[in-house]
Amino acid sequence: MAEGRLFTMGHTAGKESIYCLNTGNGETVWSFSYASPLVDNLHDGGPGATPTLDGKFVYTLGRGGQLYCLSAETGKVVWSRMLQEDLDVELPEWGFTSSPLILDNQVVLEAGRVVSYDKLTGRKNWQTKRHAAGYGTPALLESGGQPLLATLDCDGLRIVRSSDGKEVDFQSWESPFLTNSTTPIVQGDKVFISTGYNVGCALFRFSGSSLELVYSNREMRNHFNNCILLDGHLYGFDGNSNLGRVVQLTCMNFATGEVLWKKRGLGCGSLMVANGKLVLLSDKGDLVVAKATPKSYQELCRSRFLSGRCWTMPVLLNGFVYGRSARGQLTCLRLPAE
Repeated sequence: MAEGRLFTMGHTAGKESIYCLNTGNGETVWSFSYASPLVDNLHDGGPGATPTLDGKFVYTLGRGGQLYCLSAETGKVVWSRMLQEDLDVELPEWGFTSSPLILDNQVVLEAGRVVSYDKLTGRKNWQTKRHAAGYGTPALLESGGQPLLATLDCDGLRIVRSSDGKEVDFQSWESPFLTNSTTPIVQGDKVFISTGYNVGCALFRFSGSSLELVYSNREMRNHFNNCILLDGHLYGFDGNSNLGRVVQLTCMNFATGEVLWKKRGLGCGSLMVANGKLVLLSDKGDLVVAKATPKSYQELCRSRFLSGRCWTMPVLLNGFVYGRSARGQLTCLRLPAE
């Protein structure tokens, strides 16, 4: 969201659409549509990536691998690439879901290869060798003044140079159902990853040339929504969406992996942090505000927000929360002032 406009995506009758909406009233400013598979394996399907706004341009990735750069003002196509053909990769089981990462003049994605395009022209800068596609987004890792990229695919954690895509190091981290779907969390020389299906989480230290394991455990098993790191503590959902009643919101010490508290009742939801508070969306559509503290779970308020399945992370801007259900219900709600 920027300058009174909200960018989102959806799927209707065999077509994906990119929408630019007015944040004040929800009216459509412009939209752009294209044919795309639904990819609704064990869920509702539709786009799985978040639009990335960079200055005058918005970058999106469709479930079928349709990469677009559009004018944020008009929705006009600046350039596009079809990743299945351009990268010589197959459609992953769950489609393409990497949100475009803008790094200087590059747009970088995880798509069965890590790939970099020139953000203004769409010219390919480099690509890595093929691997089992992951479903998260590359993360920036700075080491010795050199910008690197950390990605979690369904083979493992990969560190590559942002300048040419050359692999620096790799640590195997396999999922039993090829569902590594989170984005690495980077703080300094530390890289945290997490996977569902009882795989668990791990913290690695990057020495400049190699990854060294700090700890691993099964206390934070993110199925698809990432943890949030705040003041040395991770807040996230431990467990799988198919067993939502036993999923637990968990607070964990980032440095040691020690669990400080757990709380059931929100299902396999999503969360963000604002002003020292957790803004949580349960998988059934309840919006919850709680204190972001390692001492205990301290709920402040709760309201019914959306209906149906809710796996998409909400967005907060100027005191308003914007949320979307899996069926495309988009709702805006004002948070309490205190």
